[in-house]
Amino acid sequence: MIDIRLLRDEPDDVKAALARRGVSAEELDAIIAADVAHRARRSQAESLRAEVKTLSRSVGEARKAGDQARTDELSAQSRRLTEEERAVTAEADAEGQKVREALLYLPNIPAEEVPDGANDADNVEIRRWWPGSETGAPEPGRAPHQVVPHWEIGQSLQLLDMERGARLSGTMFPLYRGAGARLLRALTGLALDRHTPTYEEIRPPTVVLTETMVSTGHLPKFADDAYHLERDDLWAIPTAEVPLTSMHRGEVLEESVLPLRFTAATACYRREAGSAGRDTRGLLRVHEFDKVELFAYATPDQALDAQADILGRAESLLQDLQLRYRVMDLCTGDLGGPSARTFDLEVYAPGVDKWLEVSSTSWYRDYQARRANVRYRPAGGGALQFVHTVNGSALAWPRIWAALVENGLQEDGTVRLPECLSPYVGGELLIKAP
Repeated sequence: MIDIRLLRDEPDDVKAALARRGVSAEELDAIIAADVAHRARRSQAESLRAEVKTLSRSVGEARKAGDQARTDELSAQSRRLTEEERAVTAEADAEGQKVREALLYLPNIPAEEVPDGANDADNVEIRRWWPGSETGAPEPGRAPHQVVPHWEIGQSLQLLDMERGARLSGTMFPLYRGAGARLLRALTGLALDRHTPTYEEIRPPTVVLTETMVSTGHLPKFADDAYHLERDDLWAIPTAEVPLTSMHRGEVLEESVLPLRFTAATACYRREAGSAGRDTRGLLRVHEFDKVELFAYATPDQALDAQADILGRAESLLQDLQLRYRVMDLCTGDLGGPSARTFDLEVYAPGVDKWLEVSSTSWYRDYQARRANVRYRPAGGGALQFVHTVNGSALAWPRIWAALVENGLQEDGTVRLPECLSPYVGGELLIKAP
């Protein structure tokens, strides 16, 4: 969440910044008013508690002096003030809760560099890569034999069985088999080997507490898109970002250990609420998928370098996989709620003739750390500061899998995998029908 002191001290600047994200001035004025009321009630409650304390001493003095009438009078006055203090404290708590809940729904302040825009159509492409682009080779077109979508290739080569996946779990739950399952495992092995030991490998739980989901900003606003295990009040993670962000929840880190970098390979679960009817075939939009995540706690001065490192690692993997991609600077209308700035990587899949998002690399400033209460002690002394968090996928596999199969399709119907996967598939780079 954003710092409430920003709203108190610089309300016009915050209103101007969040107006770029569609937040109205009236919404922020309501938060400011609730904050004013909260602080006023809290101050009133403190004054009443002080009066009660003074009266308690006076009651003791009257009782010690044997003045029963005075004792009874002061005791009655103390009881009335105590009841009033409890009522005012309840009002203060209610106003404080109103402020907290409003801040939990409020998006982050976008970086000045974020382009303005209403939706993904306004995202800005900042660069593009394809095999041979460094030497001036022209961007490749769509070869005639590559117009086959991955779900058809997967079926013909017995790599992907969406029908049996649906039979087991419902639609949009894929079932990989044979060389298709091995490819998925190979991609995870490749990525983890590239990221470690610079990033410490973590295998976190894939179900988490409510407060863990709140820390990243997935709750309460995006509850409809998450799987909730109501019996145990646990949530299936939509991304490893969720447990990694809370690895040090409630702790104070020393500046000397920052940045702290983690990587995790996990299954991820998303209900995809609100996406009915869109990209329902194949692997373009699924409820369960595997992903390798990169995450960093950093100081404000380290954060942008940490974001650049994660983005660079994701791009390096795409280049090794020989996948044509583009880097998109997300506009204010497409920016995730907690993010201050995000770069997406999109690969081209010729079979479906689409650019597919395969990674988002985001810088959150202290938005998530403030929710998770992760701070650091500056090396030079001074007040504790909230860390900045950065994360990105390197990479999410369903669409990578789809793009590899479609780009690797040969004229004879086989699929050739890129050389970098050779150690992870036993050297068997050519996938044939069983």
